[in-house]
Amino acid sequence: MEIITLVGVAAAVVLAYMTMFFIIALITKDNSIADIAWGPGFIVVSAAVLFYTGTFELRQLIVMGLVTIWGLRLAVRIGRRNIGHGEDWRYKKWREEWGKFFILRSYLQVFILQGAFLILNIMPVLVVHAGGGTSLAILDYIGIGIWIIGFIFEALGDYQLDVFLENPDNRGTIINSGLWRYTRHPNYFGEAVMWWGIFVIALSVPGGWIGIIGPLTITLLLRFVSGVPMTERGMEDVPGFEDYRKRTNAFIPWFPKKG
Repeated sequence: MEIITLVGVAAAVVLAYMTMFFIIALITKDNSIADIAWGPGFIVVSAAVLFYTGTFELRQLIVMGLVTIWGLRLAVRIGRRNIGHGEDWRYKKWREEWGKFFILRSYLQVFILQGAFLILNIMPVLVVHAGGGTSLAILDYIGIGIWIIGFIFEALGDYQLDVFLENPDNRGTIINSGLWRYTRHPNYFGEAVMWWGIFVIALSVPGGWIGIIGPLTITLLLRFVSGVPMTERGMEDVPGFEDYRKRTNAFIPWFPKKG
């Protein structure tokens, strides 16, 4: 099936999905729901496109499964963190800054923009759904292995952070143990690695190279736009953070610098 057709199907689903959550955000006066909607959005789009193709080949089902595991875990974690705690500070700030244009800018700059990034990010999945009928090859197994490594980094990094934050003695301090000793953002690094793994799986099908749009998009977003920079802006005043930043890689894990 032509990839351009599946991109069109994905775009239609994303538009409906993001518009629905925008309406919910208006009713609840909480744009933080956009964060919860992010992971499940990939599941919905992947499933809709898979049903549209009507093929359900093994590679397609594997990719669908990987996306589902990632999306559900992320949604549950963000939901547990956000629900009942009011609107996230980022959205509160925009609510004040955007004034009378808040509704329009929320729709376009929060929900529709996020939907656009979702379509770019999910490209390797669409590629697999478009031409996933061939037998599994070595690249599939390599890709699954890479995805597992990424999942471990993201899930374990989040778990270690949650345990750290639950300890009252750690308030106002920086986590620098476990995976956080080797990278300031093991969870973001892991998320990017998972999408590189799915891209490697996509290389097993004709035209799979097109899927590189996905991991490039999420890696650039996490490293230079919404992930690392936005998180660290909220950490700059925490004692010890500047020293931690000097010693520890921002993204790719490596041994801490001495001195």
